[in-house]
Parts: sequence; structure tokens; C-alpha cells
Amino acid sequence: MANINLLPWREKLREERKQLFFIQLGIAAFLALLVLVVLHFMVESSIDNQGEVNATLRKEIATLDQRLTEIRQLQDQKKALTARMAVIQDLQGNRPVIVRLFDELVRTLPDGVYYTSIIRANDMISLEGVAESNTRISALMRDLDASEWFAEPDLKQVTAVNETGGQQGSNKFQLTIKITTPNQGSNR
Repeated sequence: MANINLLPWREKLREERKQLFFIQLGIAAFLALLVLVVLHFMVESSIDNQGEVNATLRKEIATLDQRLTEIRQLQDQKKALTARMAVIQDLQGNRPVIVRLFDELVRTLPDGVYYTSIIRANDMISLEGVAESNTRISALMRDLDASEWFAEPDLKQVTAVNETGGQQGSNKFQLTIKITTPNQGSNR
């Protein structure tokens, strides 16, 4: 049999496999490094994009906060205007009532009586005046009580006036009456 020495061939095959292993190892390391670099850039890009989104959100939040502040100010202005409108409407609604009250005071005033002072406080009117006699004061109180606009006349004081303070036999009086609202269906 022939002697064949396979050692150099095996050594050569081993060297080739070793070289191939290191080449494959280098390629794998290069690919791993390449994947890491690509992943790093992807993560950095994602972080930058999220930072831009966050900045946009902060800007929009600031804009919305400013709008909310403006809305609150507008609501406050609306409340103030509504309150003013209510006061104006109340005043305009009461304007005919005040005229009607004065008209009714004149209608209920009998001859021989005149007022020296009229003071209104809420729904009460205090009257001071002078009458020729007690009978005229009684007639005034009856007329006030019969009126739809007044109720509960209350005579506080009657004093006789001497000759120097007015006509002889005249009386000063003080009385209070309550203001009422007549029925809406009646027109006087």
C-alpha cells in the first residue's frame, strides 16, 4: 500500500477553515456594528421627532391657556354686562311705575290738602303735608286705601298749626303707605 501523507492537506484545510471563520467573524462583527449604528440613528431620529412633537404640544398648550384666559375674561365681561342690562331693564320697567305712583298720589289728594315732603324707601312712602281739617286727612287716607297702588295707610302724627305757621285751623300730618302692584288686567 502506498503511503500517503495527509497531514499537510489537513493543515491546509484547517488553515482555510480558520481563515474562513475569522472572515465570517469579521463580517458578523461588521454587520452587528452596522445594525447598532442604524438602530442608534433610528432611536436618535425618533427622540428628535418626539422632541418636536413635545415642543409643538407645549406651544399649543400655551395657546390654549391664553385662549382660556381670554374666555374667562369674556365670561366675566358677559356677567358684568348681563348685570348692567338687568339693572337697566329694571329701571326701564320701573319707570312707568314711578310715574304712575306720582299720578296716583295726585289723584288721591283731596281739595284742601297738600304735601310738603314725599320720601320713598323700598316699598314704603312717607308723606308729610298740611290739611285744612282732620276731615280732609281722613278723606286722604280713605282715598289712599281705596287705590290699587297703595295699601295700609298709617297716620303717624297730626299737629295743629298756629296762625303764624300757616292758615288758621290747618293741621300738619305725617303718614306712611305701602306700595302695591295692581292686577295686570286692570287699566285705570
